[in-house]
Amino acid sequence: MKRLLTVVLLGLLVATLALNPLYAQDALPREETLYYNGLQWGAVVGWNPYSSSNNNALAITQQDSARVTMFETPYIYNMLDGQVYPLLASGAYQWNDTRTELTFALNPAALWSDGTPVTADDVAYTWATHVKYNTPTAAGNVDYIADVVAVDAQTVTIKAKLNDAGGPVNPLQVQAYVSSNYVIQKAWTQTLEARVGDDATAFLADPAEDVAYSGPYGKFFADDSKVVMVRNDAYWGQDASMWGKLPVPKYLAHNIFKDNAAGTTALQAGEVDISQQFNSNVQDLWLVDGLPISTYLPEAPYGIGASLPTAFFNQDSYGLNNAAVRRAIAMAVDYDAIVANAMTNQSATFSQVPRSLMNPTPGEQALYNHEAVADLQWAGNDIEGAIAILDEAGIVDSDGDGWRELDGQKLTYVATCPNGWSDWQAAIEVVAAAGAQIGIDITTNYPEWSVYQTVVTASDAPLAEGYDIFMMWSDGAGPTQPWSRIRKMMSSEFVDMASNWNGNWGGYANPDADALIQAIPNETDAAKLSEIYTELVRIYLTDVPSFTLMYRPQNFHTVNESVWTNFPYDGDGTSPAVPPLNLTDGWSIAGLYNLQLVNQ
Repeated sequence: MKRLLTVVLLGLLVATLALNPLYAQDALPREETLYYNGLQWGAVVGWNPYSSSNNNALAITQQDSARVTMFETPYIYNMLDGQVYPLLASGAYQWNDTRTELTFALNPAALWSDGTPVTADDVAYTWATHVKYNTPTAAGNVDYIADVVAVDAQTVTIKAKLNDAGGPVNPLQVQAYVSSNYVIQKAWTQTLEARVGDDATAFLADPAEDVAYSGPYGKFFADDSKVVMVRNDAYWGQDASMWGKLPVPKYLAHNIFKDNAAGTTALQAGEVDISQQFNSNVQDLWLVDGLPISTYLPEAPYGIGASLPTAFFNQDSYGLNNAAVRRAIAMAVDYDAIVANAMTNQSATFSQVPRSLMNPTPGEQALYNHEAVADLQWAGNDIEGAIAILDEAGIVDSDGDGWRELDGQKLTYVATCPNGWSDWQAAIEVVAAAGAQIGIDITTNYPEWSVYQTVVTASDAPLAEGYDIFMMWSDGAGPTQPWSRIRKMMSSEFVDMASNWNGNWGGYANPDADALIQAIPNETDAAKLSEIYTELVRIYLTDVPSFTLMYRPQNFHTVNESVWTNFPYDGDGTSPAVPPLNLTDGWSIAGLYNLQLVNQ
């Protein structure tokens, strides 16, 4: 009788949780739940892996190192060593001799959440669907990929688009596809197509609550206050051919905080385990407050600065088409002040990592000849050097008002970034202060993001007045880097492009740089690649079409070990080393299998 009563009560509890998910998410067992902040800043829109408008940060992100908590890619990228490792795939991919076809096999153990196998037909149909509905994934790859073919049930061949000479247009983009883009179930895709009647707008707008997935976690609960994912205990990755076990946390949860301050308070209280947000003076959390909080690196800069927030010069603004003016402004900026104040030392300085086009990771730093460009690199706050450049160019204050003129016109500019982006705003203030020290009038303005992004990305029209010097981001670490970052910083292909979300927003054009950028994807000789990258750095540091203001972590990765421990840190001995990407992106997801409870 007692056993029967227990079974009935358990049944009632399960029914209650099923009928009342709000109750379920409030009752999450703390020692089974890994909590995040800094990823989700509003309610989830959907779970549709074909769409780029889900606002679903725990589940769907396909930039650089793709997020693989729910949907999976054939391979996963590790920013620390620049290598890719099989996930849905089995073994390494293979190029044919002409690099026109890339072939890989799928892991026969891989299953969808409904228990059916992941097959080559799924991979091929995913690509065909992207093309059919002109998704962002298709738009970003259709110039490089001709077709994705299911050779047999487990074998996939990606056929490259060919150039006029019969070679591949861009092998880098082809191989990046297999670690940056999800495989989506064919059967579910066909269900979605039937539901929307093949309407492209409806296809991408569908919230996909019924979506099949291959990853270790799926949807449990989401509203405007939090999102929770639950582990699929039948996840195929526990097969001996992959991880050999399930990830440790049963739930991944993210409360939606109103701002960074609220997120920091929760981190301090042990209500957040992994913080992917900027926590000012992060070292004070352990040095002053004595909390069990740490970062990937124990000392400044505390994280891996893979991203390069950059100030672009509007080439159409008077005087900014003059390299002497651009270089003088860039040299005068006090970058150490930006690192100390805007980033509270969560960035390497330009003395520690001299500026180039590369991020600070060892792999990228090894790709160019440092000595060959050392005379062009500047660490900042070089007021004397900047003044000398302007004087030598004849750009002087001729009327005695304290401001320099070029051909009789005063040099006056507005430096801008989005309002509320506090670290960027602090950096822009330092840029403006540098102008005053060298006789160039620079004021600041901070429009709302909704306005700012519309102006900056409209490259087919002149930038609006007040966008003379403006900040945008650059690519982080990824399988096509540093080529893709350099392309987006310097290539003239983005000039006059409508809705330009790629880069080169200032409108810089240099045919020599274009030719070098175009040569990289088909070059396989390491020595020649080094020569090309070195020359591109030389051009960039000579022409100064833009200038990086800081090295910013690709993800902030601050952890509180009140509940969970054994997070990745520099030198922890794991092999391959797990990058500090919140245990969600690329090879970083390996960290979910290493976690331990503090009280065990």
